[in-house]
Amino acid sequence: MPNEIWLSQLQKHRAIAVIRAPKLEVGQEMAMAVASGGMQLIEITWNSDRAGELISQLRSELPTYTIGTGTLFNVQQLQEAIASGAQFLFTPHVDSAMIQAAQEKDIPIIPGALTPTEIVTAWSQGASCVKVFPVQALGGADYIKSLQGPLSQIPLIPTGGVTLENAKEFLQAGAIAVGLSGELFPKKLVTEGNWQAIASRAKNLIQQLG
Repeated sequence: MPNEIWLSQLQKHRAIAVIRAPKLEVGQEMAMAVASGGMQLIEITWNSDRAGELISQLRSELPTYTIGTGTLFNVQQLQEAIASGAQFLFTPHVDSAMIQAAQEKDIPIIPGALTPTEIVTAWSQGASCVKVFPVQALGGADYIKSLQGPLSQIPLIPTGGVTLENAKEFLQAGAIAVGLSGELFPKKLVTEGNWQAIASRAKNLIQQLG
């Protein structure tokens, strides 16, 4: 998926559901729950159970949704993720070899960065946008707002501290989209298999951001 299409998806949908699945079957239920709640962008972290298999399965079951992966640490994992059908790639760090490998396959890569230097480094090496993580550690939405002056041309996706309550603040501060994990998938609801409650959380988020 070319960067232009990815960026337009982010601007349209504004939120990514980040799934760290303890078991493939649970991950599938988690994805279906947020999809039924209206979330179109779904990330399966690479440290989920049988992540590649789950991504491939979801690409088949949710053909109109955009399914990607995250928590990629090296080029080998990145290539395996692409082979499984991942449509976007998140990393926790900035790695020039990984950025180049993703560019060669024309798949958007979103490296994790925190400081202005890291953010600019990722962008200048060819990142489609930059994940600001962990954003809460540096002031949350206020930090995103403060980056807008010098770095407004770089699309930022804050994660790590984004909640159902503050997600809209991050967008108002200038973020192109936000990523949510534990907020969408409280452990209690996942353990109980209360997928309807998780779907409601996703729907609530989409309504707030709309």
